[in-house]
Amino acid sequence: MLVPLMTWPITTLSIVLVVLSFTLTAFILLHRSRGGGLSDLFGGGMTTSTSGTSSAERMLDRLTIIIGLLWVACILGLLTLYRVTA
Repeated sequence: MLVPLMTWPITTLSIVLVVLSFTLTAFILLHRSRGGGLSDLFGGGMTTSTSGTSSAERMLDRLTIIIGLLWVACILGLLTLYRVTA
């Protein structure tokens, strides 16, 4: 059976997209609640903090943004590949 040449990039990007989706979800869930939004429904907004953001939180913010941008780039890459093969 002959596999078309364009299937391996689509398969690879699809796998990367799934991994990035789980990673992005985990990073978002690791963020500390700052009040407001859905976290207040479950008691997350009851605690208040007067301290500023730590370096670990800033690093988590940066990593979340980077993973999010890679996620968007992966979706755009899949869109391009599907348009080429269609």
